[in-house]
Amino acid sequence: MSSNTSPLDQNVFDPQVAAEQREQRKAIIQSSLAKRHRKEKAFRFAGFSAVMIGLAFVALLFGSILAKGLPSFWQSSMTVPVYFDPTIINVGAKPKQTAGETPAHFEERFVAWQTEMGMVDWDALIVNGIVAKDPALESQRDYLNSLYTSSEAYRLRDMVLENPALIGTKEEIKFLADANVDVWLAGNIDRSLPDDQQQLDPEVRQLADKLKANGIIENTFNTNLFISPDSRSSPATSGLAGAFMGSLFMMLIVILISIPIGVASAIYLEEFAPKNIMTDIIEVNINNLAAVPSIVFGLLGAAIFIGWMHLPLSAPLVGGLVLSLMTLPTVIITTRASLKAVPPSIRQAALGLGASKVQTVFHHVLPLALPGIMTGSIIGVAHALGETAPLLLIGMSAFVASVPATPLDQATALPVQVYLWQGNELRNFFEGRTAAAIIVLLALMIGLNSLAIWLRKKFEVRW
Repeated sequence: MSSNTSPLDQNVFDPQVAAEQREQRKAIIQSSLAKRHRKEKAFRFAGFSAVMIGLAFVALLFGSILAKGLPSFWQSSMTVPVYFDPTIINVGAKPKQTAGETPAHFEERFVAWQTEMGMVDWDALIVNGIVAKDPALESQRDYLNSLYTSSEAYRLRDMVLENPALIGTKEEIKFLADANVDVWLAGNIDRSLPDDQQQLDPEVRQLADKLKANGIIENTFNTNLFISPDSRSSPATSGLAGAFMGSLFMMLIVILISIPIGVASAIYLEEFAPKNIMTDIIEVNINNLAAVPSIVFGLLGAAIFIGWMHLPLSAPLVGGLVLSLMTLPTVIITTRASLKAVPPSIRQAALGLGASKVQTVFHHVLPLALPGIMTGSIIGVAHALGETAPLLLIGMSAFVASVPATPLDQATALPVQVYLWQGNELRNFFEGRTAAAIIVLLALMIGLNSLAIWLRKKFEVRW
């Protein structure tokens, strides 16, 4: 039988040959695995590098903003004893209406008293206070009123108008340094420039350095950034109060209009609407609206709310309505996604136990989808908070020097205020203040997004 076996058959069943073939296959597999592992490591490295590069650019952006903006939260100021000298404020007592006097006559006397109060040399009171702080400055009185911002004299006038009892008393009052003085002391201007390129006279610059060295001028926290509106006559007192209130009114309108309508629309489309060509068209248009540039909503708002409905220009009401239109598709899409995430078994179980369709949706499905709905709504509001383009087209880029009291008053918004400040002619001063406004806006947006993440984690349901 062995004589019938060919040499080829002997090679096939040769244990040594089979072992060599196994080693060859093993080597091929190991080479293939090594190649796959190298590709996987290369892909992981590429992904990790992309993430690190992205984080590096984000860190560079935030670092640049913080480096420019944080110093603007402190501002040069001086605290001096102000004596409300009766010989300077020589306007008599505040008028009081006498018996038998007509309101018109009393109003005439009161206006005359206010006019006299406005003609008082309030700058002399501030200069006297600075000299009282350092008597050696007596010979430089002519330059002292260039150290503080011009609105401080009006602030003294308003204090006395509100409380005439201050006349004859002495008060320690903090005064903001002039914007140009603050720029000089902060080192935001090249000190080696010739005098004709400097914003301050040489005497004022030397005086500011001297008072800074003596501790009379010091850096204090800039509360005006948060409590004062914008100002052109006194840049040092410019703040975000008006823009913040304008943004607050607009966000309240967005919350009251966009979220209820968006959530109700999503519930109807997802749970109750029949699946036909009409709902398909509606869904396609909602998705298209979510991708429309925000400036188009501004054009729509200017045409409808201002041109046709004649609502007031630059009012938070109009801005809120425009941002509501822009936010509506986002709220609808996120709400529908949250409703779809609820397992069908929840609906089937509720219907099987005898619940109606409305009870199933509002008692079982909606509570389970609420975390996602809240998250999407907050993110939509945060997105609206940072929008600028649509607000420019409805007139909210106008200069407003007051804090709005109602949504119908003229106002601006935080992102628009950033836009206005970055174009201010006093670039050395407002560059830092612009970065400070960006920090405030980013803090609000990060806070809203953090709230959305926290709510999602807190109320998240795992099936």
